[in-house]
Amino acid sequence: MRARIYQPARTAMQSGTAKTRNWVLEFVNETAREVDPLMGWTSSADTQAQVKLTFDSKEAALDYAKDKGIVAVVTDPKKRKPVIRLGGYGENFATNRRGVWTH
Repeated sequence: MRARIYQPARTAMQSGTAKTRNWVLEFVNETAREVDPLMGWTSSADTQAQVKLTFDSKEAALDYAKDKGIVAVVTDPKKRKPVIRLGGYGENFATNRRGVWTH
């Protein structure tokens, strides 16, 4: 069995960091997906592809993979610098703005 271990990125609709601190072990499809001719849905005979395990740390995920004999590939996340403005949202409505404020 093969799997990949990664830390999920935040979604496009998300400004916070919820659900991005845990590590995920996700199994790789061993067989190709097939298209159902009647409904057009994709399906697979490989049920392991549906399994996603979450761990608190990368080391815990690697230990689990090692104990179960799973070949795992680790993808390290690319960290971004947080965008925090000094005045925050209220800075938009400050009375001492330097530039013109028009809509």
